[in-house]
Formats: sequence, C-alpha cells, structure tokens
Amino acid sequence: MKAVIPAAGYGTRLLPATKSQPKEMLPVVDKPAIQYVIEEAVASGINDILVITGRGKRAIEDHFDRSFELESSLKDSEKHDYFEQIRSIADLADIHYIRQKELNGLGHAIYTAKKYVGSEPFVILLGDIIVNNGNPCTKSLIDLFNSNKAPVVGVERVSMEKVDRYGIVDAKKINETTYKIKGLIEKPSPNESPSNLAIFGRYVLTPDIFDCIEHTTPGKNGEIQLTDALNLYLKKTDLYAYEVSGDRYDIGSKIDWLKANIEIALKREDLAEELRQYLALLNLEPKVINDKVTVKEQK
Repeated sequence: MKAVIPAAGYGTRLLPATKSQPKEMLPVVDKPAIQYVIEEAVASGINDILVITGRGKRAIEDHFDRSFELESSLKDSEKHDYFEQIRSIADLADIHYIRQKELNGLGHAIYTAKKYVGSEPFVILLGDIIVNNGNPCTKSLIDLFNSNKAPVVGVERVSMEKVDRYGIVDAKKINETTYKIKGLIEKPSPNESPSNLAIFGRYVLTPDIFDCIEHTTPGKNGEIQLTDALNLYLKKTDLYAYEVSGDRYDIGSKIDWLKANIEIALKREDLAEELRQYLALLNLEPKVINDKVTVKEQK
C-alpha cells in the first residue's frame, strides 16, 4: 500500500516562524514534524511514499536526501551515533515528491496524487499531524480496512466547543473503536454538529475518491474540501471511522507544537529527568527582591 502525505500549506498560524521554512520541518525535540509522520507510515508497513509539496518546501526534500558532506564530517570525527541517525533518514522509505501548484484545498492536494496511486488502495497522512501513542495508528486503520474491505477515516473525540475547527462524522457505533459513517460535515457549529468525532488526518481510501473529488463543488475560499468529497464517496461505498487513542498534535497550532515538544521529550530517557526537574521549578512563584529574581513555593 502506498502513502500520500500532503505538505503544501503555508502554515500561516505559525508565522513568522514559517516565513522561510515549512511548518512540517519545525523541530519537535530533535526531529522535524514530518519525520514522525513518515516513521509512522514505515512502522505501518509502508515504504512507498508521495509527499505533496509546494513552493518554498524544498527543505523537506533535502532532509530526506543523502548529505554526503555532513556524513563524511561525522564519520571523520568518529561521531558514529550521529552518523547512523543521519544516514538512516535517507533510507527510511522510497520517497517521491510532486508539487501542488495552486493551494485549492486538501481535496485538490489529494487529487494531485491520482497518477501515483494508480488502481490500488492508499493511505493519507497529513504532514503536520503527529500521533504519539506507542503504536502506529495508521496500522490500525489498515487492519480495519483489510477486515471490512471498505475505506476508513481516523477520528478522535473533541469537546463540542471545538467541533467548528474540524470535519465531523455522523456515525453509528459498532464496537469500542469502530463506527459506520452515515455522513460528514465540514466545520459545523456546535448546534448543528451530529457528534464530537473529528476527522484528524489519517485515512485509508480507494482510487474511487478521485472521481468524487472531480465532482466536488468548491466550498469556502473556493477550496475543494476532502470532507465534501467523502460525502460523495459515501454514495459509492461503505465508510468506517476508527477512533484513535493516544496523543495527537496539530503542528500547525502554536500551542500543540509546544505541547508536542514537552510531552514527547518527557518520554525520552535521555531528556525526561532533567526536563521534569525544570518543569517542577515552574510550579514556584517568581518574586523580585532587590532587583533579583528568586522563587518561593506557591501556596
């Protein structure tokens, strides 16, 4: 199965940090965000990946390419651990690239992968969404696809106050993690939302979706929304939702990016203890005495 990773957006919510670098390349601890996504695809058994980029996204291609000068320098300096880490990045998977020349929505971005996908089912992983739950959530979606012989959309529960930020599914519960989708709506108000199950950036679809995208009417800002195309898709096939557990971070959000750095670092043996000590200090209340900052315990 092939994977498609859309990564062409501007990342405007993270400006000015994304003025000259892709949001997908923002570091989360010591790796760019998109590397976590590609590692998830690889851990799910996928080694053939298409990244959809845009203008100003060349850094993504460079990151997953060989860097002979750096490798040589690390090898000569006998920094073997760093050498192995850098060398392994280029060997993660067969990674291909195509540009989305006009940013006309997620549906349009996915459509650019039509020739690459061909006639087989494929996975979509959004390039700025990290899932950190110990197990590759994409593998769970693939397993459900193979079990039901039907497409699958990853969902998570959000508060009703936040449903207007997401595509939301109207679905019938089948078991603890699986739902059969009856309909989808893009960014509904809390009053009109059929549920609080939000689509969060992982899909297993078939090539029939491309015909649906072709017949999808542009929505807000003239963009072709994948959620709208999935409603047409639903007329052709059963569509399931898989509720993913674990931590999910939208790296396009400043607060999620900060949370990702802290929470992922806390799971690292080499960083956790010192970071916990520092975070413990943040529970102390600053107090200025003679122009010097000291701390005292909060009551």
